[in-house]
Amino acid sequence: MAAALLANVLYSAGFVLEKRALGVLPEVSVRRPARLLRLVLGSPLWIAGSLALAAGFGAQLLVYRTLPIAAAQGIFVAGLVLLVLLSSRLLGEETSGRERYALAAILLALLMVVLSLDESADRVGRGAPYPLVLLVCVPSLAAGVWLYRSTERGAGHRHRLPTTGVEYGVAVGLLYGVSSLAIKGVSGYLTAGGPGAVLAGLLRSPYPYLLLFTGAFGLIMSQAALQRCRASLIVPVCTTVTALYTAVLGTLTFGEALPAHPARLGLRIAGTCLAVTVLLMMPKHDAAPRPPMGEKTDKELTEP
Repeated sequence: MAAALLANVLYSAGFVLEKRALGVLPEVSVRRPARLLRLVLGSPLWIAGSLALAAGFGAQLLVYRTLPIAAAQGIFVAGLVLLVLLSSRLLGEETSGRERYALAAILLALLMVVLSLDESADRVGRGAPYPLVLLVCVPSLAAGVWLYRSTERGAGHRHRLPTTGVEYGVAVGLLYGVSSLAIKGVSGYLTAGGPGAVLAGLLRSPYPYLLLFTGAFGLIMSQAALQRCRASLIVPVCTTVTALYTAVLGTLTFGEALPAHPARLGLRIAGTCLAVTVLLMMPKHDAAPRPPMGEKTDKELTEP
């Protein structure tokens, strides 16, 4: 529990620091990854944020060794409250009433998932068949990259309303969901013996390679999206998708059984459905900025 709470603080602080650093950098794009990396690596504030995220990764490893996947995700998502508070105080971001209700519903949904856990029956999975891991992860990676590219193409249209970042959050959340499964897989090797045995086992598994892919693509995609959209919305969406993906598919992949009691099973299913429903209903666009006094909008200019 202490490691999970520490991971929450580190992840929230890391995202806010990165967002603040990106706010003063020139515009970055996934189409120019080398330039993106050169810009962010030249920012001490961004480096501080990335170090906080890396420390959160280490805390996450400890959590997965001791807690079932669904329980860990429920605690991680509770950190959204801290993220929204930090974004408001340090970044000056404001969330609409509808968005605040949506975030509250997401927290309720993930609380339902946590309440569905049974300490006496739940067990921590240590491993998963590699073909099953790849069957789950490879299509998810393809879907995340495709959705991100589709959102990028749509955002390039001249008269498109500013995006809130929901689509970006879902796309990056799928990549981080795969990364979370890979972290879970790595945690199972930490008890395999000495460093040599651990390293040999990891290199024979798909987990290091999944982490390399999601780390590289996730870094580039998330930074470009974070610069364009509010951290107080894109990060909660990304975190929710990651949590649901990991809790549902990770539980099945690593053989952590679903609740046997009907009431607990109902809570697990209802919480998952509520979170997905909220994500689908969240606003996809911000209101178009009003022109300065005396200037006409595009619509007014085209009217006879």
